[in-house]
Amino acid sequence: MTVLLDKETDITLGIEYYDIACKVVDAALSYVDCPFECEVNIMLTDNEGIREVNRDTRNIDSPTDVLSFPGLDFETAGDFSAADSDVAGSFNSDTGELMLGDIMISLERVISQAEEYGHSVTREFAFLIAHSMLHLSGYDHIDDEERVVMEQMQDEILNMVGYTRDCI
Repeated sequence: MTVLLDKETDITLGIEYYDIACKVVDAALSYVDCPFECEVNIMLTDNEGIREVNRDTRNIDSPTDVLSFPGLDFETAGDFSAADSDVAGSFNSDTGELMLGDIMISLERVISQAEEYGHSVTREFAFLIAHSMLHLSGYDHIDDEERVVMEQMQDEILNMVGYTRDCI
C-alpha cells in the first residue's frame, strides 16, 4: 500500500496526517476486502482550494469537506473484478499497485466540523478518509438506504483503528 500525501495549505491541525491516513486507508482496504495492493493520493487543502476543484469538476461553486476521485468504475460497490480486466491501465507500472484514486480534504472544514460535531480533529480527519475510501471502492450515498450502509461501514472502519467520536 502506498499513500501519497501532499499539503497545499499553511493550515495545520497539529496531528500526524500521514500516520492517520495510512491507518485508515489500510483498515478501509481490509474492510472492503480489496484483493490488490493499492496506491491512494491524498491532497490537503483549504476551503478555497477545494472550492475551485468542486466548481471545476462538479459545477458546484462552494467549498466542501472532501472530494473523492475513484480510479475505477464499479458496476457493484466493493467488487474489484473490473480491475482484473482493466485495459485502461489502473495499475502503476512501477509498483504494480492498483491506483485506487484521489482524495482531497479541506483542513478548514476538518476544524469546523470537528467543532460542530463535538469530536477531535483527529477523528474528523480519519472520518473523511474512511468516507472517501468507501467512495474509491465504489460505494455511494445517493439515497437514504445507501447512506445508512455507508455510515455503518465508516463507523466500523474507524472503530477498527480506534478513531471513535471520543478519541483525542
